[in-house]
Amino acid sequence: MDTIVWILILLTAFNFLLKQTFWKPVAMGIAAGIAAIFVLLTWPYAIEQSKTQITDWLSNNQLMLDTSVILTIELSLQMAFCLLSVHVVNFSPVKRRMMWAYRVLYWFPGVLIFPVLFFGLTQTIFSFPGVSFKLIAWAFALFVFVVIPLGRWLIRWLLPESELRLELFFLTNALAAILGIIATVNGRTAVDGTTQVDWAALSGCIGLFVLGAIMGWIIYVIKRKLTFKLRR
Repeated sequence: MDTIVWILILLTAFNFLLKQTFWKPVAMGIAAGIAAIFVLLTWPYAIEQSKTQITDWLSNNQLMLDTSVILTIELSLQMAFCLLSVHVVNFSPVKRRMMWAYRVLYWFPGVLIFPVLFFGLTQTIFSFPGVSFKLIAWAFALFVFVVIPLGRWLIRWLLPESELRLELFFLTNALAAILGIIATVNGRTAVDGTTQVDWAALSGCIGLFVLGAIMGWIIYVIKRKLTFKLRR
């Protein structure tokens, strides 16, 4: 479970940096400044946390369910940005409503990066006992402010093609969604297992599947014939 959470944290940070590669340097600088300011504003709350309390949070099923909802919404928006980016590039003209949605998703950086920064700050404080909390907070804020531009530059240098970065962005978000589902389960199962087969329910499912397939085939044939007649 801890391994999955760490992978999700790393994926969230990487996705944030990957999204910055589509932004202009000025917008990226503003995002880095906001992230650094967030660290400076939250360090008084970070020093009140303990390793036991954080462990309790990660093992809290209800909290993990609430977090999974936010995770699913954010990942869905980011994946929608990828799909709309492909649509905007390959289809013209683009409807005004779709273009508006694309611009909103384009400037959506994600909100999960803030819990990740808070978690990183707490772990940094735990790693340096005896050091001034304020000094650690300023050092971590400076690290965040520097690593975001460097990370953006490194990703753009390794992947100069925007299409390849967009595809990678889609895949990493999909992977994070899968891991989010696993983290939500957290060793629990949704239903109890059974060794008996409900033949009536199974027959009903098969019947619905066959009926839907037949109706789909009929609709396809009718539409094909109407299209052929219209073309003639």
